[in-house]
Amino acid sequence: MEPLPLTLLFLTLLGYLAGVVASMACLRAGKTANLCACCIAALAAVSGVAASVTGLLSGAAGPHDSVQILPALLPYVHFSIRPDPLGLFFTLIVSLIGLAVAVYSLGYNRQFLGKKNLGVFGAFFNSALLATTLVFLADNAFFFLIAWEIMAMSAYFLVSFEHEKEESRNAGVLFFVMSHIGTGCLILGFLLLFKASGGYEFDGFHAIGATMAAGPRNAAFILFLVGFGVKAGVIPVHIWLPVAHPAAPSNVSALMSGVLIKTGIYGLTRVFFDFMGAPPNWWGVTVLTLGIVSAVLGVLYALMEHDLKRLLAYHSIENIGIILTGLGTALMFLHSGHPLLASLALVAGLYHTINHAVFKALLFLGAGVVVHATHTRNMEEMGGLVKRMPRTALCFLIAAVAISALPPLNGFVSEWLTYQSLLQGFGTTQSLIRLMFPFGGAMLALTGALAAACFVKAYGITFLAQPRSECAARAEEAGWQEIAGQVLLTLACVVLGLFPAQFVRLLDPVTLQLAGHALSSQLSLADGLVLAGATPSGGTVSTLGLSLMALCLVPVPLALWWMFSRGTSVRRGPTWDCGLQGLTPRMEYTATGFSKPIRMIFKALFRPRREVQREYDFSPYFARNLRFESHVEEVFQTRIYRPLNWLVWRASRRMRALQAGSLQAYLIYIFATLLLLLVFAL
Repeated sequence: MEPLPLTLLFLTLLGYLAGVVASMACLRAGKTANLCACCIAALAAVSGVAASVTGLLSGAAGPHDSVQILPALLPYVHFSIRPDPLGLFFTLIVSLIGLAVAVYSLGYNRQFLGKKNLGVFGAFFNSALLATTLVFLADNAFFFLIAWEIMAMSAYFLVSFEHEKEESRNAGVLFFVMSHIGTGCLILGFLLLFKASGGYEFDGFHAIGATMAAGPRNAAFILFLVGFGVKAGVIPVHIWLPVAHPAAPSNVSALMSGVLIKTGIYGLTRVFFDFMGAPPNWWGVTVLTLGIVSAVLGVLYALMEHDLKRLLAYHSIENIGIILTGLGTALMFLHSGHPLLASLALVAGLYHTINHAVFKALLFLGAGVVVHATHTRNMEEMGGLVKRMPRTALCFLIAAVAISALPPLNGFVSEWLTYQSLLQGFGTTQSLIRLMFPFGGAMLALTGALAAACFVKAYGITFLAQPRSECAARAEEAGWQEIAGQVLLTLACVVLGLFPAQFVRLLDPVTLQLAGHALSSQLSLADGLVLAGATPSGGTVSTLGLSLMALCLVPVPLALWWMFSRGTSVRRGPTWDCGLQGLTPRMEYTATGFSKPIRMIFKALFRPRREVQREYDFSPYFARNLRFESHVEEVFQTRIYRPLNWLVWRASRRMRALQAGSLQAYLIYIFATLLLLLVFAL
């Protein structure tokens, strides 16, 4: 690796570490602690962006590029990093989102002054960025797991930052438990790789799956899929995500959705494409199926939500499903011997990874401003905010268009690439498995349509019409720091959407490393103005061309208005109200009413129930008050996790007999455990 990117990476790591130290040094000075933590994190993140971009442009890292950053303390525990293309790509994501969140937090955290210790927040914020960066760069399984655990613990304390609230405490505990279930699976998976390679260095893991027996190899696949799937929020191990994201401060929610869950995607990509060798077909089918299920169910549950942040959390599950669709398709192509199409699907999945990080972090930042201004997460108590918070409304609108995969923004590009890989997969095999490709494309189309409907609801109910509460009527625009953080990510959405061919060049080293092909020259036509489908049968699209065409059409209505409206008088009046005394917020379309058709169509999944309460004056025919509540069932929570929780509690009560308080009994337990370990070792 070139000296400059490596130097910038060290500056990034030292910057985050300095942010931790500075925050702890200013524990009793909240404003100073917040200023130091956010400014240092922002500077370190800028260095991380520069290091990632220059490193990716300079090419792949070789075996000699592994750098030890701390002396080894124990055998097998080597604190070394290796900034290879895959690690640098994910470092770019954490640096970009970390920069925007750090700038945003300068203003957002002012609400906690005098109430919470911002020095503690700054320390955990910087430690989360530091640990996440080390997760992406670690070159040793032990070092990876240490960084992974520091990242998880930092996130736990950030989620529980407002620990005086029961919701925050419960969310933190659930996140803690699920994270450690996932970590346990990862430890077992790495032990299987250690048994096959004889070491914990990632160099020894490369393509180790080709030499493993089928049983341990498949077991490792399942363990890593569950372990990393928990962190990514893949259905059915997603239950922590819609609980933790709403309860955390909104800048933490943006960091978690934009960065933390991407560590699961990084782990899946690293293990399946870099460590495990040529995959059997059922691996790709499994990942693709989980992706389809997560995408469709995630967006369906999001449509039912009235809690703005919980709605965004379910959309994170949906987009993780879209990413897994690309990764699963790539695994199927590798099995069938089509590395070019595997590279295309991998580009689609990784492009959507950074796209989701950008627009979902932007949505959470916008939601944080809205929630702080209105003092509620319930969209039914918002409305009319576009006139009171115009800059936030514009940024939120751009992010909503991007996540709905509408041109010309970035979400459209990555989903278009995913469609290209799925549509070209039908002819790669003669088995019935090829039906997975058109089925995946159909489900992706359904997901896109439902996502667009969901964000029409989210934006319309939140920002349009009249205010539905006094707090919404008194809402004020955020400060320049919050707006600056949002504008940074808004520009990223636009740039990633308008110039995809230029960005794809950064992915060349990654696809060359993982699938053996660099695709930028085949994906780019007309000097980068047109994005192609990599093969002669693929399609083409130009988001920049579409935008220029739209701009060229703008003068037409302006000319018509100028020609036919001169000399005419304009009269302004109230909106037509069907002959009533005036429009009121009670007449507005509600989030419940908007989502009811979808709820009825998918009632077998949602199992909806409603409660209607009426109050009458004198006659049962004339109701004075009417109260309506509708609830849907979260199937995985009620049908899987609650019964499982009951079984665990029941087993725990029965196992209390083992805690007899007898020293002899504990010695027998230890002796029996040692015997079992010896038998297993032999």
